[in-house]
Amino acid sequence: MINMKELYLVTGAAGFLGNTLVSRLVEQGKSVRVLVLPGEKNMPKSGVEVCYGDVREIESLEPFFHNPLGCELIVIHTAGIVTIASKFEQIVYDVNVNGTKNIVSLCENKEVKKLVYISSVHAIPEKPQGQTISETNTFNPDDVVGLYAKTKSEATNIVLEASERGLNASILHPSGMSGPFDNGRGYLTTLVIDYCKGRLTAAINGGYDFVDVRDVTEGIIACCEKGKRGECYILSNKYFTIKELLFLLHEITGKREIKTILPLWFINLVAPIAELYYKILRQPPLFTPYSIYTINSNSIFSNEKAKLELGYTTRPMAVTLRDTVNWLKEQERL
Repeated sequence: MINMKELYLVTGAAGFLGNTLVSRLVEQGKSVRVLVLPGEKNMPKSGVEVCYGDVREIESLEPFFHNPLGCELIVIHTAGIVTIASKFEQIVYDVNVNGTKNIVSLCENKEVKKLVYISSVHAIPEKPQGQTISETNTFNPDDVVGLYAKTKSEATNIVLEASERGLNASILHPSGMSGPFDNGRGYLTTLVIDYCKGRLTAAINGGYDFVDVRDVTEGIIACCEKGKRGECYILSNKYFTIKELLFLLHEITGKREIKTILPLWFINLVAPIAELYYKILRQPPLFTPYSIYTINSNSIFSNEKAKLELGYTTRPMAVTLRDTVNWLKEQERL
């Protein structure tokens, strides 16, 4: 039994961000309890208390919030399903929206010290090309494109409404997360693997704001202490084109430079076919109609507020990609 004044409760601890965050909290000597699904393979490292449950089932979350020693509970809600699928999937809504509703309800009932909700930049309405996107306190699922964005927008509203009722909650909006420790197939991890294995022979126009998962982790921990109630913070880095990322990988690995750029009309033509093909293979596709939309959308985000109020910093993308390649080699995935 943990007997500490502060106890960090982390949902989604088996995910890319959750796992990285838990490792960092343990390194800092924090007392941590994690929530994972029964039968989860990617378990967090030792040094944490493990609870099995499902954010969709509020009864299963009671042991996660159990607090007989009267610790100050700091809840970090990272659990969610990131998807670039084009069609509606009920499980995405149930986890991202209803799961967040359950977490918020228990945070209010248990009178937690702090809730930090991990939303996404996708929840923020897009501005016209060339305009910088900064924080907002107005979220409407109808103002954003794609299932993931809509569910994150709705969930963000749930947290904001709770903060208005008095819950000490802050919201973080990471951009596209990258870096080592991704046991799944995140977009940039998939790009690195496919490039290093010679599966990519051409690039496409477009790009996105990619941020190192370790920088997001530090931003989350800072938000636990410095984040203001009802405030949102963007945890972004900077915009990179796909071509720039592939050239950095060429410099890091010495593998063949990709110079062919496929036109957007061709990508739009084959993306639905590719999505179906990968669904049959039960593998996440690198490109879908939604991911093509995303890498051609306006993704110029400002992280000035996070820098000013949380002390947020970022590292160079070359460092992120080099560490990712090295980690994937260590995991024998390349």
